[in-house]
Amino acid sequence: MAKYSLAFKLRVVRHREQSLFGSRTTAAEFGIDHSTVEKWCAAYRLHGEDGLRKRYRQYSSAFKAAVLQRMASEGWSIRQTCAIFNIPAFSTLRQWQRSFAQGGLAELEPKRRGRAVTMAKHTPHTPPLPQRRKAAENMTPQEINDELEYLRAENDYLKKLKGLGPGKAIRREEKARLITELRLRHALKWLLKAAGMPRSVYYYWCRASVRPDRYADEKRRIAAIFHQHRGRYGYRRITWTLRRQGHPLNHKTVQRLMGRLGLACRLRAKRYRSYRGEEGLTAPNRLQRQFETDRPNHKWVTDVTEFKVRGERLYLSPILDLYNQEIVSYEIARSPRLPLVMTMLKRATRRLAPGEAPMLHSDQGWQYRMPPYRQALDQHGIEPSMSRKGNCHDNAVMENFFGILKSECFHGRTFKTVEAFILEIKRYIRYYNHDRIKEKLKGLSPVEYRTQALVPG
Repeated sequence: MAKYSLAFKLRVVRHREQSLFGSRTTAAEFGIDHSTVEKWCAAYRLHGEDGLRKRYRQYSSAFKAAVLQRMASEGWSIRQTCAIFNIPAFSTLRQWQRSFAQGGLAELEPKRRGRAVTMAKHTPHTPPLPQRRKAAENMTPQEINDELEYLRAENDYLKKLKGLGPGKAIRREEKARLITELRLRHALKWLLKAAGMPRSVYYYWCRASVRPDRYADEKRRIAAIFHQHRGRYGYRRITWTLRRQGHPLNHKTVQRLMGRLGLACRLRAKRYRSYRGEEGLTAPNRLQRQFETDRPNHKWVTDVTEFKVRGERLYLSPILDLYNQEIVSYEIARSPRLPLVMTMLKRATRRLAPGEAPMLHSDQGWQYRMPPYRQALDQHGIEPSMSRKGNCHDNAVMENFFGILKSECFHGRTFKTVEAFILEIKRYIRYYNHDRIKEKLKGLSPVEYRTQALVPG
């Protein structure tokens, strides 16, 4: 059942009470059932905001009996009774009626929720509490010897367990492996006691460990794809790549196998901002976050991002086509001056066919407000669009590309020279355009998606 906040309920009630519309019209506008609207309105009229708040309470048998008696004597409906006594759910009152009909007042007594407890509680990963041990002076020599053997086994097992990493959830498969490693030094019964593992479970995992791995081939393919793309692919892109290679596999299975192999794609963090206050002319936000388009060279986006390499700063300025998220052109420079974006724009306009005049969206960076840049746009019929000041979401696709680029090509890596880094950026952009598949593009790379669209169907 959907959970609604108090603020949402108040909006619904006020809309119903302050307008000429009925409960069905209000329900249709807010996407809920009309009976829910009527229930909330009745509760609000009788109890105010308290009637709309979530309540977690247990009703006494006397209260239940009084409600049922009043309901019968006054001839109230279930809806009316719930509203008057501020009972949130109709089903609660119906349950009281059934219980009273079956066993009278005794059946209205509060009952403990959940199934009856049939065995002692214990967690699967935590051994049960040890039995109270005898004092040493009351133990026989054999009991003392057994106690020492158990403590030695427990000590070695806990050392092995600690070596797997602090705070890590330990699977039974791993516990069985640790026990097997220690069996030459300790008796099995003491190791099983230390691990809190039944003997049958241990032997099950021993048999499972010698069975052929049903996913052995899939693991090899997943690892090969992961390392081929230098850790840039997560489980979704690896799933698409496997399908393209003729080896379809469920994405959850791929995710699980990557976890077992210890494969995790790279993460990201922060960017250069080119805003320097009011300089030159701005353009309205014509894009309006409409990041979809049905043809190439219709909507472009651009921005500048910064890298710090070997104590120097480098700046990348690309143009991205929103049709297939392909990098149309780019320029790399050691300073974020006007030639950075002018060179990028010049290269991009060479790709335009006669009659093509895309919209070019950017932030309000100073470079994009300079007269030479605006004149170049006018010369090629390109319509400028700018994000609102301080609102990065207006250029979210470009921000997303920078995040991908830095997480897959920059963060966590070292470069011997600035030139080596520039070469790597160029390689990556080619890889991004031609080889890196996207789930949004039906498992194709940007260039493959554009090429496929140009082939007559």
